[in-house]
Amino acid sequence: MAFELPDLPYAHDALAAHGMSAETLEYHHDLHHKAYVDNGNKLISGTEWDGKSLEAIIVGTYDKSAVAQNGIFNNISQLWNHNQFWEMMSPTKTGMPGELEKAINDSFGSVDEFKSQFSAAGAGQFGSGWAWLVKDTDGGLKVTKTENGVNPVCFGQTALLGCDVWEHSYYIDFRNKRPAYLTNFLDNLVNWENVASRL
Repeated sequence: MAFELPDLPYAHDALAAHGMSAETLEYHHDLHHKAYVDNGNKLISGTEWDGKSLEAIIVGTYDKSAVAQNGIFNNISQLWNHNQFWEMMSPTKTGMPGELEKAINDSFGSVDEFKSQFSAAGAGQFGSGWAWLVKDTDGGLKVTKTENGVNPVCFGQTALLGCDVWEHSYYIDFRNKRPAYLTNFLDNLVNWENVASRL
């Protein structure tokens, strides 16, 4: 069965007051995300990956020895990344649940230190990619960054929070100010209840 573009969990203009405009979501979800869905479906049609889960395709097509990944991986991983990304944001500011705050404090010393490391990872990712808060295979939390569409599934990690630092995610609203976009994401857009539900 072909993958489908999921509806946004909120209206296109629902995040505008928090720094992500309706125009950004129209381009990012309706065009970029849809292209990953359409291209991914075309590329897996008639192959061994047809009918497999997104996660199975990601793990099965990721080449850890290569910087440039194949077309199936690139589109399917970005499809997965964006499916998560929309859910990780909310038009309603949410407080950080106690369980998540404790886990972050245990791993980073403080929420502020986590935010500092996360922002630095996103700002320091050269070119396109993602910044992540993950639960690692040892159960601890860590901040990572990945190039292009690579994501924590490739490494057996659980993605708790991801921020898209491809230019199409922030250029309409923040132009070339990626650090400002990351700060705004953490302070105004993250759905911390969704993040906690992934622990």
